[in-house]
Amino acid sequence: MSISSFLGSRITVVPNFGIKTTTPVRGNGNGNSYNNNGLVLTIECSSRPQKKATAHHRKTRPRKTQPWDINRKPTVYAPLPPLPPDWTFLSDDNGSGGVLAGVEASLPSPPAI
Repeated sequence: MSISSFLGSRITVVPNFGIKTTTPVRGNGNGNSYNNNGLVLTIECSSRPQKKATAHHRKTRPRKTQPWDINRKPTVYAPLPPLPPDWTFLSDDNGSGGVLAGVEASLPSPPAI
């Protein structure tokens, strides 16, 4: 029974009894002659092959086509404010351990129990 009988077509398919009609091709199709038992793999049903990522990105990236867009300068932003200092040095009146006094002054007091 052939596949065409399932599809409703009246075309009969002659079975192949293992007779080779063509000679096998040596090589893998791209010029290299590796030992691949005389078989060549080809893509048969790829009507719309998928591009690789970089090729797709380069083909579909937005282009500057208008003169106003081609001649446009980069955006100028206002300068950012200075960052707050991570450590501040506090000086005591008695002058003992400025760094330690700054750390102790910035620590919160423990909760009352």
